[in-house]
Amino acid sequence: MSETAPRKRLYIKTYGCQMNVYDSERMADVLSPLGYGMTDSPEGADLVVLNTCHIREKATEKVYSELGKLKELRQAQAEAGGPRLGIVVAGCVAQAEGEEIMRRQPAVDLVVGPQAYHQLPELIARAHRARGERLAADFAPEEKFDALSTARRPTGVTAFLTVQEGCDKFCTFCVVPYTRGGEWSRPAEAVEAEARALAEKGVREVTLLGQNVNAYAGEGGLAGLVRQLAKIPGLDRIRYTTSHPRHMDDALIAAHGEVEELMPYLHLPVQSGSDRILRAMNRAHTAESYLRLIEKIRAARPDIAISGDFIVGFPGERDADFEATLQLVREVGHAGAFSFKYSRRPGTPAAAMPGQVAEAVKDERLARLNAVLEEQQMAFNAAQAGKALPVLFEKRGRHPGQLIGRSPYLQSVHVQAPDRLIGQIVTVKIEEAARNSLAGVLASTGELEPA
Repeated sequence: MSETAPRKRLYIKTYGCQMNVYDSERMADVLSPLGYGMTDSPEGADLVVLNTCHIREKATEKVYSELGKLKELRQAQAEAGGPRLGIVVAGCVAQAEGEEIMRRQPAVDLVVGPQAYHQLPELIARAHRARGERLAADFAPEEKFDALSTARRPTGVTAFLTVQEGCDKFCTFCVVPYTRGGEWSRPAEAVEAEARALAEKGVREVTLLGQNVNAYAGEGGLAGLVRQLAKIPGLDRIRYTTSHPRHMDDALIAAHGEVEELMPYLHLPVQSGSDRILRAMNRAHTAESYLRLIEKIRAARPDIAISGDFIVGFPGERDADFEATLQLVREVGHAGAFSFKYSRRPGTPAAAMPGQVAEAVKDERLARLNAVLEEQQMAFNAAQAGKALPVLFEKRGRHPGQLIGRSPYLQSVHVQAPDRLIGQIVTVKIEEAARNSLAGVLASTGELEPA
């Protein structure tokens, strides 16, 4: 493309998990050589990509609702003499419901599964030539990552980095094994090369991603990978998500106590506190084994904060099962959590289970669970008041002279500070705590230099 060629506008809407955020960034990367530049609105765009999530039913229906709006937008732009709006559906809904998407919404130009987005330039060209070739949903993670260079364009001082994809656990409520395929791990040298390239471009913190990230099967496992990445100059913070209790091994627990760059925040989903429900979910752990695991982790890293995932209203869940979940929550004490009503996903074993729970019961249980979790989160945040925490400043805040950063515990921290501290880790004295954020001041005038 020549220097003077007009750039085309690309809008990507991302649904769901951090892995989809990572995938969206890489889609923007692979489309950039075709002249596509990002825009923050679908209006006036040349191409819209919906990067979808299939975990919950409402998320799927939102996609179809959005497609209806995009069809109307395409018609309006055409009538106004604007560019023809290309519409692409990517991600897990594309993988699971590709044929259905094309049937329900003929306006869609292309359907691309999560393992095929590296082929977007070629697929878009094909779709323009012949509308018959509209579906690409093969499982080929090796080909995808081989095709993606490390020439990423990070948009800030933090970045996601996928190291593992897929799942072999087959939890009975989950569609991931069917939409992302079996577990597959990137070679450690490829991950390290990408992390090193990010650090050279100013990234100070990476979050390692995987459906079961601690099942990472590269040499040395996830613990070995973390220790290797911690040696990269300029890369000062490492996180990972999402984990499974089955793969929280002694080596990884030890890394939490020994690797300074590994942040003291662990997202470790448990889903339920009832052994009966955990068996029905095929989680392969018990409430007791989970609690003992938390004890081991806290023994290795006493200041670690725990986050979790919870599902209420799973088929067959009784009042006693839900009370067991509340009891586990109280025993663990959470700095944060994600909680959901069970969502029936076609094709999963749980969808056909007897004892489906009424929506009103789910609503009531979710409200009770959230009340406990929110109380715990607020208490954890309040406990930071008066402490001096190292904060990685990421961007300007809404108010003049304000910066926003992250604590080691992933809390958003608001501080009056000069712009030149963006990208620096600086000690902040925490003065106030809210439910979702902290506020503080630079610990001293000497803190205008990096911590």
